Amino acid sequence: MRRIRRLALAFLGVPYWSICQPSLAQGPITILEIDTQAKVSYFDDVDYSKLASDATAVKPVGAPNFNKPFTLWFDISDIVAVNGKPAKGTWINAGLPTLNLRPDAAAGLRQSIGDITRTAMVHHYLEIMQPDGTPIGTIMATGFNFGDPPPGAPTTLMRDNLTVIGGTGAFLGARGQAGNSRTVLNSRQASVAEDPANRRANGGGGMVRFVVCLIPMTRPEIVVTASGPAVAHASDSSLITATNPAKPGELLTLYATGLGPVRPSLEPGALFSADPLQVATSPIEVTIGGRTSDVLYAGGFPGSSDGFQINVRVPAEAGPGMADLKLSAAWVAGSTVRIAIQ
Repeated sequence: MRRIRRLALAFLGVPYWSICQPSLAQGPITILEIDTQAKVSYFDDVDYSKLASDATAVKPVGAPNFNKPFTLWFDISDIVAVNGKPAKGTWINAGLPTLNLRPDAAAGLRQSIGDITRTAMVHHYLEIMQPDGTPIGTIMATGFNFGDPPPGAPTTLMRDNLTVIGGTGAFLGARGQAGNSRTVLNSRQASVAEDPANRRANGGGGMVRFVVCLIPMTRPEIVVTASGPAVAHASDSSLITATNPAKPGELLTLYATGLGPVRPSLEPGALFSADPLQVATSPIEVTIGGRTSDVLYAGGFPGSSDGFQINVRVPAEAGPGMADLKLSAAWVAGSTVRIAIQ
């Protein structure tokens, strides 16, 4: 650790505190495609004495649906992947009374008159975890469901008009817009008399994809010094340069900011310690020359509040020449830097 500290103070060439402060996010919107399974929509259709009283799969009383005005419901489903990478967690959607708004609403068709085509107002909560159960963060969104997506939404977002109102953990302070990627619900409808503890056993719907267009408050960034990116040979801590290139298969040390929460957790603004080390809780990904690198360690740099050390191995197929190095944390990408590969 002493050599690492000397390296940070010496070859970076700037006061270390000045590169350890979070900065406002800049760059493109981050698209999160969150896949879920076993979705069940529970309809409020019985009196409170019967709530969660039946262990079997129970159909809603009177077969209510989302197109019937003044219906209350909520959804529960399991998060299984984010951007194609395995994940865990829970997606909950609390549906306010449906209104089934239509510009051409007519009496007797269970519709409400309005200038927009929407079914109801909803509140979404997506708490995302690593596959081993390590918490990453929560995204919260609210707005209208069904109907066209908002203007400017990516083509993968096919319906709903939701505003990302914030987040926790790796998504603290995030904003943006969101919605479903499918026009047809892929869930099972149930009565609230059904015991939700048996949701998986009783069976839910197939895969449903929720799309979040995220504007994060901060982004992970490789520190850049007057001599170039703060990427060093792990063997001797010397900076990677055109005359001192990295080699395929070599272990490198990266210095970065903005990797988000750590474990053990610290009070906001507290400095990272050397014992114990604080490890990033977000999934950290590094690519070199377009190839995924093995991330062996990503944790807080002792004595800083937002400085991180990342140990990665150069892919065996990398090089030769100048290669793009890209860093992401919780699927949020930072700026690209370039390093020399032998």
